[in-house]
Amino acid sequence: MIALDWGTTRARAFLISESGEVLERRSADQGIQSVPPGGFPAAFDAIAGDLRRASPDAAIVLAGMVGSRNGWIEAHYVACPASPEEIAAAGMKVTLADGSPATILPGLSCDEGAFDVMRGEETLIVGLRLADGIACLPGTHSKWARIEGGRITRFASFMTGEIYGLLRQHSILSRLAQEPSGDDAARGTADGLAAAARPGGLLNTAFASRSEVLAGRLPGGAVGPYLSALLVGHEVAGAQALLGRSDTVHLVADGALAQSYGAALAAAGIAATLTTPEAAFIAGVRRLFESVSA
Repeated sequence: MIALDWGTTRARAFLISESGEVLERRSADQGIQSVPPGGFPAAFDAIAGDLRRASPDAAIVLAGMVGSRNGWIEAHYVACPASPEEIAAAGMKVTLADGSPATILPGLSCDEGAFDVMRGEETLIVGLRLADGIACLPGTHSKWARIEGGRITRFASFMTGEIYGLLRQHSILSRLAQEPSGDDAARGTADGLAAAARPGGLLNTAFASRSEVLAGRLPGGAVGPYLSALLVGHEVAGAQALLGRSDTVHLVADGALAQSYGAALAAAGIAATLTTPEAAFIAGVRRLFESVSA
């Protein structure tokens, strides 16, 4: 099969064998926001056309923002609680430039106090193959989900990455910030996680990234790591408040995000099992495709 993780700014394509091995990968700065109306068949050909020509019998499955209102076609949200089979059944068919079909997977919605949505992350959660548990998918808009009996029963979004960018680049807190050097990152992370556990909330403890520098107690290079750890620490606490306490969280991340969230979970006394986003996506899209084909 050929699977695309097609987001707002980027697209990643994979040629996957029947046994689940990734045979080829493609990555392009051709997210849906760069595709003109009616241009998705041509965009698919530019991103993965060579994979299609090399494997003309491969099934095509598309996930992510390509199924949004601004995408190729709107694949309507499936309401939680939702099983992999229910998600797969809501997939939408589109036609490629050569006339062959492709399936666009839908997103999920959740209405628990506040209406929430995800698109693309559900595929990664399905790829974890959890019967019961809590999953965390860090990012610009992090997602936390509870899985019960193999169904995604509830999830919540956190604007952690976006808020970090705003505070670090466009707020008064950025004025004294410097690039980390030496032990600044470790110092800022430790102080930020400790601050997240203090009373006063985020609006109070965020200001300390400025006032502690003014007092000479925090180096300017620790401001960014402090804010990052502070925000992630509050995210972890917020997720527990909404979804319930769990001794283990299934973390879908790699690189710096894996380290950052692993440290915040450890500080909260929570163990983390780690799966890379690519591994979760491949497993999830295969499982959903199997349901589509059944």
